[in-house]
Amino acid sequence: YQRRVRGNRSPEVMITLYKTLIRPILEHCCLVWSPSATGEIQAIENVQRCFTRRISGMDDADYWERLSRLKLMSLQRRRQRYALLHIWKTYRSLVPGLRPNFKCDGRLGLRLQNFPKFNYSADTKRANKLFNSLGVQGYSLWNCLPAEVNTCTTLDSFKLSLDVFLDGFHDRPPVRGYPVIINDLSKANWKM
Repeated sequence: YQRRVRGNRSPEVMITLYKTLIRPILEHCCLVWSPSATGEIQAIENVQRCFTRRISGMDDADYWERLSRLKLMSLQRRRQRYALLHIWKTYRSLVPGLRPNFKCDGRLGLRLQNFPKFNYSADTKRANKLFNSLGVQGYSLWNCLPAEVNTCTTLDSFKLSLDVFLDGFHDRPPVRGYPVIINDLSKANWKM
């Protein structure tokens, strides 16, 4: 796609191409296959990194700065956002499947109860996959949300509140050639 756009590499044209033709492929069914190993995250993120480098006026900026200038989220952050959206939709019975056990706390809002249990002593590869699954990581992410975000009653208000909340935190995914910075949305990182 990029090679056919020789004459116009303006941010508007390139971002439209990226969002229309490339990003949907990278994010298809991401809740199922979401990578957890740093190498896997880097490989996926590298596609966006290489694409944004070819946009006019972005050659002097590092990847993280390009994301900020182009008002893009990292693919890792988008996968985390999708997980939170899916949990909200599950709570509101907008998607089929198991309904997690929510507890309403006046101060903290909705909290997920009864995290899925699994055997940490099982083989490491299997334990890592389970630990990084939507059922575990999604619950952890959800329980870090403040009440003003997780108690929104409409999808649009939830998305808006979630995006405003996420904009307050660094979005620095692991990328080859850049220093490793923890990008997980966790209680420790959300207190920044």
